[in-house]
Amino acid sequence: MPISLNEERLAEAVAYLSGRDPHLAILFKKWGAPPMWPREPGFHTLVYLILEQQVSLASAKATYDRLLARVGGPLVPERFLKLHARTLKKIGFSRQKALYCRLLADSVHKGTLNLESIHAMDDEAARATLTSVKGIGPWTADVYLLMVLQRPDVWPVGDLALQKAARHVKQLRKHPSATKLEKIGEAWRPWRAVAARMLWHDYLSRAAEARNTGKRVKPKAARKSSKANRKKK
Repeated sequence: MPISLNEERLAEAVAYLSGRDPHLAILFKKWGAPPMWPREPGFHTLVYLILEQQVSLASAKATYDRLLARVGGPLVPERFLKLHARTLKKIGFSRQKALYCRLLADSVHKGTLNLESIHAMDDEAARATLTSVKGIGPWTADVYLLMVLQRPDVWPVGDLALQKAARHVKQLRKHPSATKLEKIGEAWRPWRAVAARMLWHDYLSRAAEARNTGKRVKPKAARKSSKANRKKK
């Protein structure tokens, strides 16, 4: 049975990576250990991941929440297959994503895709099984392996946020291609999934820090100047 990450292995991996790579050591010192970001196994999570393809996380969540509200219960293949194309469009599905989720629902419903059996497969077999369904590409399969199955060495090189984070951390001139990111990740085996978490953690933490900085009130001197100008008017 393939090993999965837990809090103990995560701590071990962070220590290992920080000892080997000074850039990751800086991230650990600044932000601490990254979250596990676990997701539940099953059909509903794959639907959510399909919705996340090439859109913002906020947009995907809004569509997913509307889907759950419309279904009115657990999101299972049988319920999804009962939804009309017009209903899915109103919820926020594109025609393509509606098709992908229907194909997924049909595969799980008929048993041609057994999601429970994936847990016992090695990474390559699990990835191949998932990507055999149209609409589930390498990124979707890798994120499922990384966050649902908690595999320790999955490296989703097609993830844009990961590319942006790697550019910042490794001080590159531009976003690394998938091929370049694959080479960068070689130094982080057998804990590339933890390295990905550390990079994502940095990316999200810097974004949150930037938002908070932007919301800061004006310095006292600036507030006084603004108040004086209003009085003149």
